[in-house]
Amino acid sequence: MKILVFGSLNIDRRYIVDHFVQPGETLSSLDVGTFSGGKGLNQAIACKKAGSDVYMAGKIGKDGAFLLAELKDADVSTKHVFIDEDMMSGHAIIQVDTNGQNCIITYGGTNRAITKEEIDEVLADFSAGDIILMQNEINSMEYIIEQAHAKGMLVALNPSPIDDALMNSDLSKVTYFIMNEVEAARISGKADVTEAFDVLRAKYPQSKIVITMGGDGSMFFDGEKIWRHGIYKVKAVDTTAAGDTFTGYFLNGLLEGLQPLEIMSQAAKASAIAVSQPGAADSIPTKDVVLATQLELK
Repeated sequence: MKILVFGSLNIDRRYIVDHFVQPGETLSSLDVGTFSGGKGLNQAIACKKAGSDVYMAGKIGKDGAFLLAELKDADVSTKHVFIDEDMMSGHAIIQVDTNGQNCIITYGGTNRAITKEEIDEVLADFSAGDIILMQNEINSMEYIIEQAHAKGMLVALNPSPIDDALMNSDLSKVTYFIMNEVEAARISGKADVTEAFDVLRAKYPQSKIVITMGGDGSMFFDGEKIWRHGIYKVKAVDTTAAGDTFTGYFLNGLLEGLQPLEIMSQAAKASAIAVSQPGAADSIPTKDVVLATQLELK
C-alpha cells in the first residue's frame, strides 16, 4: 500500500528568541535560518524515513524549488507536486524560544490554490487500500476527503490548523484522526482531554482516534480499546516537527501491522529524537536510528 500526503509545502523562516515577542515589542533574534517545511512536507518525509512508500501532492511557486529537492533527497515521489510560476509558495514564520517551544504564523500561498482538476488528476493514480494523509493547510480539503473515500482509500487527517471551514466540514469519512490535545479541545468543545476523547469517539464512531498530549504522552482508540503510551526523556531543542514525526511513524506502524503499543512507542521515540535536534524536516530520524536508540520513558 502507498501513502499519499496531500498537503502543504512551506518555506520556513525560523528565529531563535529568548522569549516569544509580545504586543508592541521589538525583539532581536539570537539566530535565524531558512528551512523546508509545511505539515505536508514534514509528514511525507517522516512517513518515508519510517519506511513507507510515499507520494507528495501539493503546489509550490517558483520560489519553492528547494522544497522539491528536499523531497527528492528523501526519496519521496514529487510527481504530483504542481508549480505555479505566478504565485508565492506558502511560508511560515517560526519563533523558537530557548526551551525549544515554538509559535508559528503561516501564509497559505500556493497551498491554497489547488484546483479540483489537479485533485482529480492526483487521485487517479491511487486505489482502494492506499492511505491519504491530509492536514488543514490546503484548500478543498473536504472535496479531497470525499473523492478519496469514494475510491476506497483510508483517510488520515491531522486537523490543523483549526478554523471555521474545518469546524463546518463533514469529517464522517475520516478513518484516522491524529491530533494534539489543543486540537481535540477545539473540535470537541471540552478542555479536559479525557472528556474530549469521549466526545470525539461519540461524534465520529466510525473513526480511530489518536491524541498526543505533550508531556503526558498519547492516547489511541483503535475502534475497540483505548491504548496509552508515555513520552521518552530527552532535552528539547526544537519542537517544530514533533507532531509531524509522530504522525509519520504512527501511520507507517499501521501499514507494517504492528501492535498498538509498539506503534505508539516507535512514534513517541521518533518524536523525542526529532525534538532533540534543531529544524523541522532535517530533525526527523530514520527508522534505523529510532530502532537503535535507547531512551527511558518519563
